[in-house]
Parts: sequence; structure tokens; C-alpha cells
Amino acid sequence: WRNILGLSAITALGFALLPSNAVSQQKSLKEQLVGVWTLASNEVIAPNGTKRQDFGANPKGILILDAGGRYALVQGRPDRPKFTAGNNVRVDTPAAEFGEAARAFAANFGTWSVNEADKTLTRRYEAALIPNAEGSETKVTVSLTGDELKLTGADAVGLRTDAVYRRAK
Repeated sequence: WRNILGLSAITALGFALLPSNAVSQQKSLKEQLVGVWTLASNEVIAPNGTKRQDFGANPKGILILDAGGRYALVQGRPDRPKFTAGNNVRVDTPAAEFGEAARAFAANFGTWSVNEADKTLTRRYEAALIPNAEGSETKVTVSLTGDELKLTGADAVGLRTDAVYRRAK
């Protein structure tokens, strides 16, 4: 009995010294994605290989994914021209100025889900800066390494978008 008790104590001590994630089960992809992410880069690649950065070289943005399946995304160029009127009232801004400001900005919210098997994230748009997107959904491939999230998607005309986010601290 002493040998069995001694062996049990040594085994228990060994498990106690292991890192907690080695003993506990790995979190699901959805659980790992939940949180607040800040945009690090956003690049659009055409089928011919041409690249562009719609939100500039140092874009600003945030992606919020909550545990209940809701999301909000806002991103934009930090160097967008200010309105000439100098006010913050969008209804008083000339349409042409407002349109140019909107071209370098994206915002939408809705619901999200994950396909664990193929590592994809699907967002369903409830409302968006571009009204035509409302009611639609996008599916992107997820690559998660530590606190860096890369979302890669393609549209109907073959444009690929690579968006890189970092977990907000």
C-alpha cells in the first residue's frame, strides 16, 4: 500500500506541475476568437496580383466578437480629409464630401458563427455603411497565432482580402 500511495502522490504532483493548458482541453476556435481585436493591416489583392490598401498603410479599426454571437466592425483610413465646414454634423456636410469620407471607411454589425472543422468565420450583416450588404453574409478563413488573427476572404469577382488584427490589451 505504501508503494501505491507513494506512486499516487508522485503522479498527482507531476500533474500539478504541468502547465494548465496541457491538462485542460484546448479552447474551441470560437472561444479563442471572442474578444476585442484592433486592425493592424488590410490588403486587397486582385486576381492579377495587384495589391491595394483601401484603409491606408496604418489603418485604424476594431472588430468585436462577443460570446453570444454578435459582432461589430469599424475600420477606416486615419488620413481621411476633414470636412471643409469643420462641423461634426453629417446632415450638413455636402454629399460629395461625405461620399469621399465614406469611401475610406467601413462599418457593419450583426451576428457571427464559426465552422470549427474548416476554420471559417461567417458574419451576417444586420446593418452596414453600404446598404446593399445588409442581409448578406461573408465567410472568411481564420488563421490564429497567439494574439494575431488573420482573416482571408474572397468576393464574387476574385478580389482577396487579407485583414490582420491583434488582440486588444
